Amino acid sequence: MKRTLHVILALLLAGSAFFLGGWAARIRRGVTVEGVPVGGMTYAEARTSVRAQLDRIPLIVHTPTGDVTPRVVYEDDLDSILRHAKRGGSYAVTVRRELPDAEEFLADVCAENVLAPQDATLTFSRRGFEYSRERAGRYCDFAASLSALLTALREGARETSLVTRLWAPSVTEAQLRARTRRLSSFSTSFDAGRTARVHNISLACERITGTVLAPGEEFSFNRAVGERTRANGFLDAPVIVAGEFVEGTGGGVCQASTTLMGAALRAGLRVTESRPHSLLVGYVPPSQDAMVSRYSDLRFVNPYAVPVYLLGRTGEGRVTFEVYGLPDGKIYSPESCVLERIAPPPAEIVEGDEEKVLRAEKAGLRSECYLVVRAADGRELGRTLFRRDRYACVQGKRQIVSTRPTSPENAPA
Repeated sequence: MKRTLHVILALLLAGSAFFLGGWAARIRRGVTVEGVPVGGMTYAEARTSVRAQLDRIPLIVHTPTGDVTPRVVYEDDLDSILRHAKRGGSYAVTVRRELPDAEEFLADVCAENVLAPQDATLTFSRRGFEYSRERAGRYCDFAASLSALLTALREGARETSLVTRLWAPSVTEAQLRARTRRLSSFSTSFDAGRTARVHNISLACERITGTVLAPGEEFSFNRAVGERTRANGFLDAPVIVAGEFVEGTGGGVCQASTTLMGAALRAGLRVTESRPHSLLVGYVPPSQDAMVSRYSDLRFVNPYAVPVYLLGRTGEGRVTFEVYGLPDGKIYSPESCVLERIAPPPAEIVEGDEEKVLRAEKAGLRSECYLVVRAADGRELGRTLFRRDRYACVQGKRQIVSTRPTSPENAPA
């Protein structure tokens, strides 16, 4: 046992001596490391002198948001060279750069450089359309960036770049503009001097313009415009009641509904409710009018997979409606034909002080309207009956000067 303790103690003392001696030992004569003559120096002195000359190359990572410098760990083979250096030898030190937390470092850099894309936007109002441009985003290609980073470290490069990719927006301005092209425009004329009637047409037009119909949504004229009452802003103007033109609140609104229906038909919208006037109107062909009242509505549905937009305006004696959306490449048009003309009965004659027409006679008729669908090159693709109507005739009324003989008592002297 005593002998064993002596052996262990001897080994410990030898190791300490070797360590202290190795630290204080001298480098062989004539040894040069990295151009530094270290012959005769102690190991500690040689380390200090050589490492002062070593170029510790930093690494810069370029990113879209700015340059980043990771905390690099430098390792070299200087100790091995010093221990094994031979007399008169000249040596170069190999410096290695390590980034122990490379993946964590890169994950943080990537997160700081993500830029989400911004979709183009569309605003629709009574003034029309306003668009904002899209903005592309970017994301970090983590695998490619890590490979570039480790390669730069290994090859001694002073810089590398974060690898980013384009992140495209889902909606572009070009797509929005393609989905909001004009599908149709239809106008009718009115007498600009009939101010109350013009007011009613303009008010109805104002209530409708700016409407957006989602796919499958149904439009109601009465719901959009509201009741034709003085409280709702409408004025008195001529309306057709039981085949007669009489004063009524909201007169002229039917021209707005008729014009809107003309635009809807030409845009390929599906009209689900419309009724004719009892008398012919002069601003559209027969069977293309749309009478609206408390009991009658104009309704149509958006059959497209994208929204449609309604714009209306009045001015210079015309009311115009436009429909916007995504064209389907077809041309829609209503076509009217007269089946029968109905002659009015003989005019009613009344006596008076002068001869004049009190009510103009007007022929009635039976008519049909067909919806015709054509391809872009004009080929007819289909023709369906839209409406079949009967318009009443109007009996004229004339006043004539009395021709009855004058009674004796009233005869001149």
